[in-house]
Amino acid sequence: MINANIKAILFDMDGLLLDTESIYTEVTQMIVGRYGKVFDWSVKSHMIGRDSYDAASYLVKALDLPFEPEFYLEERNALLNERFPFAKPKAGAPELIKSLSEKGVPISVATSSNQHHFELKTRNHQDWFKHFDAVVTSNHSEVKRAKPAPDIFLIAAKTLGYEPQDCLVFEDAPSGVQAANAAGMQVIAVPDPNMSHDAFQDATAVIDSLSEFELDNWLTYER
Repeated sequence: MINANIKAILFDMDGLLLDTESIYTEVTQMIVGRYGKVFDWSVKSHMIGRDSYDAASYLVKALDLPFEPEFYLEERNALLNERFPFAKPKAGAPELIKSLSEKGVPISVATSSNQHHFELKTRNHQDWFKHFDAVVTSNHSEVKRAKPAPDIFLIAAKTLGYEPQDCLVFEDAPSGVQAANAAGMQVIAVPDPNMSHDAFQDATAVIDSLSEFELDNWLTYER
């Protein structure tokens, strides 16, 4: 049930604001391909939204890879660092963020990326990431548990100065939807086109693109 009394908005980043998922896919296939393995959607769908080590552990087990998660993460990070600055915006993301800023709506990034990767990914998008009032990354000192735990969203709300029930979350992953619900927030899911909407039944609403978000139906905030 939609309650439109929203005063602040929190955004996941990977796969929602920036198309980093294609970069993760390319790099992971490069690594597992050395061992004759294929990284396809049947595996990736279970990794989206998890913290890095948890996702790596799942990958190693699912593909029966001959190395530990730590090795994969070390190999992956070197390749990711080269590619992250070239991540492209997702459809409608820059326009929505700029619109919210112009309307005076408090907004925060709440991402499972660490601060270093956040800076790489957003390096060429400062013209619209500069509008965020707060950024909470996975290595924030108060984030003790990764999604689907609610920590990151609760800290983002606290940083903005709002109660959880006043916040709306945008997410592209089922674990992120779980985290938002656990935080007591409403959540709009914007799934990857490959993902069934059935995985997002606990979301307040599901849309195919940030371009579809109808701002006036949700906000009561006045500057």
